[in-house]
Amino acid sequence: MVPIKRPRRLRATPALRRLVAETSLEPRHLVLPMFVAEGISEPRPITSMPGVVQHTPDSLRAAAVEAVAAGVGGLMIFGVPETRDATGTGATDPDGILNVGLRLLRDELGDDTVLMADTCLDEFTDHGHCGVLAADGSVDNDATLERYVDMALVQAGCGAHLLGPSGMMDGQVAAIRTGLDAAGLERTGILAYSAKYASAFYGPFREAVGSTLRGDRKTYQQDPANRRESLHEVDLDLAEGADMVMVKPAMAYLDVLREVADRSPVPVAAYQVSGEYAMITAAAQNGWIDRDRAVLESLTGIRRAGADVVLTYWATEVAGWVR
Repeated sequence: MVPIKRPRRLRATPALRRLVAETSLEPRHLVLPMFVAEGISEPRPITSMPGVVQHTPDSLRAAAVEAVAAGVGGLMIFGVPETRDATGTGATDPDGILNVGLRLLRDELGDDTVLMADTCLDEFTDHGHCGVLAADGSVDNDATLERYVDMALVQAGCGAHLLGPSGMMDGQVAAIRTGLDAAGLERTGILAYSAKYASAFYGPFREAVGSTLRGDRKTYQQDPANRRESLHEVDLDLAEGADMVMVKPAMAYLDVLREVADRSPVPVAAYQVSGEYAMITAAAQNGWIDRDRAVLESLTGIRRAGADVVLTYWATEVAGWVR
């Protein structure tokens, strides 16, 4: 007897495929990462990320309004200062570029979107590491936690709804949560970068923020070879009070994302990082792949693997496609 190919019947028309789709991609699932830079008079293109720019405060506002009008779920803001120092003092300066950008967007948008802040020092240090350095050149975990708490308090005061500690310091979620609660900022949430890998796919991002890093971050970011270790990191962040957890990058770590989603009692985010964006963009520009289909397929795959929220530089554009 010839097997009856029943599944194909449900693929026959776009309407049938839409009816039985197991995974949805909606504007509310998407978060747009944005860069705001000090000392520029017009948006500055990022050469390794065609279509993405360092914003002025004015263009940041305009692009944020456009994204919210398209229905995106949130905005993640990164700052690009003109000057840096050993302890990243620009990160805690109320008039530093990141904090200026946060205030501007909260004043403009209020609670119409979820405003997220990158709570990390790497954009603000002259050595490019995510924390304060000890005398031997290693990252001093506990001294860095003190700076993260100071940074978190300023960002919360500037209007961030969610703080994103991305430095992979031990105890960073607990330290920030304790600091926020002590300051009466219990309503400010924490999006923990719980499984952040020491990845080659961050290269274009380092151009985007003008990183001064020499060397690597392998002593504090996750080894790409490890899976169980990341699940342990997630469990620790959950125990410390994380409101959401993150897997970063997304596409090379879908197995980790699936396991995190299966065990997490809180929403799970995944970051489609700069290198992932650049690869698809470059291949499309060379005519090797269909850009729009590849973008949608990659984001749907991240959602299918378990992400409740996806950070992607295509957020505004894709929101317009899937509304």
